[in-house]
Amino acid sequence: MIIFSRRILRLIVVLSIFFLFSAFNTTSALAQINTINYNNASLEGRDFSNTDLKGVNFVAAEMRGTNFKNANLTNAMFTKGVMLKANLEGANLTGALVDRVTLDEANLRNTNFTGATLTRSRFFNADISGADFTDAIIDRYQVSLMCDRADGVNPVTGVSTRDSLGCR
Repeated sequence: MIIFSRRILRLIVVLSIFFLFSAFNTTSALAQINTINYNNASLEGRDFSNTDLKGVNFVAAEMRGTNFKNANLTNAMFTKGVMLKANLEGANLTGALVDRVTLDEANLRNTNFTGATLTRSRFFNADISGADFTDAIIDRYQVSLMCDRADGVNPVTGVSTRDSLGCR
């Protein structure tokens, strides 16, 4: 009788732990399901202006001419993307990952890149007037090219583009 009740007690403990673990894990699974993901998406010409896209993934997305004007892209992830002639004017990309992204001829006026990682990305002929790159990680070659045309002060952070890039 004692052996039988120990087995039942163990079974109850194991089932209780399983149900508790499942209850906590379900919340995490639901949070992941609700995450917006535009990986490998064709977003050419889409209008995301004034949209809250905090933490959204745009991995290998095609975003030529996409409008992100005044969008909240804090901690968003852009990797291996094409953003030719995209409009990011006034967007907030604080802490964003922008790795291997082509931003040629993009409108980056007054964009906030504070603390962003902008490695292996291109900014040829991009309008960076008033953009803030404070504490951003950018390839030296791109910084040297951007310093040639850096001007203006970011209206939100009050930091000059030249100072944020460390131009001399």
